Amino acid sequence: MVDLLTGQPGLLLPPGPAGWWHSAQVSGPVVLREAPGRWRLYAYGRDPAFDPQVPFLAGRTGLALSEDGIHWEWQRGAEDLGAVLAPSRDPDRFDSALAGVSDVLLIDGLYWLWYQGGDQQVRELGPVRARGLHLRIGAAISRDGSHFVKLTGPFQGALFDVGPPGSWDSLFVAQGKVLREPDGSWKLYYHARSSESGSRIGVAVSGDGLHWERVGQVLGPGEPGAFDERGVSSRCVLRVEGSYVMLYEGSNHQNYYGIGLATSPDGIHWTKEPGDEPGGAVFLHAPPGSGRWDARAVGTPCVVPMEDGSYRLYYVGAHEVSQHDPGKGDNASLHAIGLALSEGRTLRRWRRWNEE
Repeated sequence: MVDLLTGQPGLLLPPGPAGWWHSAQVSGPVVLREAPGRWRLYAYGRDPAFDPQVPFLAGRTGLALSEDGIHWEWQRGAEDLGAVLAPSRDPDRFDSALAGVSDVLLIDGLYWLWYQGGDQQVRELGPVRARGLHLRIGAAISRDGSHFVKLTGPFQGALFDVGPPGSWDSLFVAQGKVLREPDGSWKLYYHARSSESGSRIGVAVSGDGLHWERVGQVLGPGEPGAFDERGVSSRCVLRVEGSYVMLYEGSNHQNYYGIGLATSPDGIHWTKEPGDEPGGAVFLHAPPGSGRWDARAVGTPCVVPMEDGSYRLYYVGAHEVSQHDPGKGDNASLHAIGLALSEGRTLRRWRRWNEE
C-alpha cells in the first residue's frame, strides 16, 4: 500500500522498509532546522511485531537527516530496529510499553528530547482495555542528537505526572511541547484527558525544565459543528512578533481530523482564531472519498519558520478506514508524514507540498 501512495500531494515520508522500527507506521514529526543545509527529523512509529495491545502509534523513536528538509535519509540508531529511543526494559518504569518523541530542543550544545511513555499496566478507557494508556512525559539528553540518555524523574522515571483523581488530566498526559522563554523559564504544553472527558490542552511552567507546576487547562473542544468539536490534542507553539501562536489538532464527531489556529499575548490565555476551511480549521484533511492518503486526518503539527518569512508545516496524515476493522483504532489506518507550505507569511492558509 505504501508504494501506491508514492507521489500523492503532501506525502513526504511513508513507513520505512522491513526490519526498521517504523516499518508499519510512522508519526509525530519533530523537525529542527539547525543551519542551512542541516535538518533533523525525529518521529515515532512501530513495526508489525510491536505489541498490539498498546493502542498508540508511539512505539519507538527514530531519526532522519536532510540537507533541504524535503529529502530525508533515516539514520540507523543503536536501539532496537535502528531506533534512537526505545521502551525501557525495566518493567517498573513509566516508559516500559512505549517511548514516542514529542519535542526536541538544542540548548547550549545539548539535545533535549521530550517524549511520552506508557507503562505495562492494563487500563480501561470506555470499551478499550490496553497497555500504555497511562501516558506520562519524560526527557532524554544527548551530545550528538543520536545517542540519548534518559533522565530519571520522580514519577516512575517521568518528569511530569497525570493529575489527581477526578481532574481533567487524570488518565494521561501526552505530546509535551516545550518552550524556553528569553528569561530562562520554561513552558510545557501538553494534551490530556480523564476517563470521562475528551482531549484538552494544558500548560505547566518551570524554572529549570525539570520541576513543573501546573497552570491548568488552556484550550478545549469547539462548538457543535466545529472541526474540533470532539476534542483538541497535539500542538505546536511558537513566538511570532512578540505574541504566541499555536497550531493544534482537533477532531469532529465523525473522527476526522484537522488543524486549527490559536493566539495568545502571554502563552497562558489563548483564543481560537477560526480559519477558512470547513468547521473553522486552517488546514484540513483531503476530501472524504477521494482515496487520498490523508483523507481522514491531518494532525500532530510541527511548524518551521523559513528565512523568507514563510513557514513549513510537517504533519501526520491518515487515510479513511471505513473498509477496515474499526476496532483496531489507529492501527487500522496507515499513518505517514506530510508537508504543507504556507501561502506567504500567513499561518492561516496552506497548500500541500507537491500539489499542482
